[in-house]
Amino acid sequence: MSKEIRVVGAVIVEGGKVLCVQRSSRGVFPGKWEFPGGKIECGEAPRDALAREIREELDCVVRIDDEVTTTRHEYSFGVVTLTTFWCRLASGTPRLVEHVAQVWLSPRQIVGLDWAPADI
Repeated sequence: MSKEIRVVGAVIVEGGKVLCVQRSSRGVFPGKWEFPGGKIECGEAPRDALAREIREELDCVVRIDDEVTTTRHEYSFGVVTLTTFWCRLASGTPRLVEHVAQVWLSPRQIVGLDWAPADI
């Protein structure tokens, strides 16, 4: 039985652009782009996990709106279920804490990034 890993991601939209962040050279999928977010802790609701992850990763607060989609992707280390939500900045400016780069891109531009498989 593969390990089940539940994660959440924020599709943060501002002025028609989407925030994309790049993973560091350490860890899983080095240098790949993703939507900010992370693992849902035991007993934590997805929206609560997302709010916490954004505070930890970007040092800002988002307003979490509707769910975008849920995808499942099988990796060698387990099956990741990623639920993404539309978000808007509520306070603060995203500041990189865990990632090495961030860009605000139009929906057409984001397809040119080298995305982590589950985020595609």
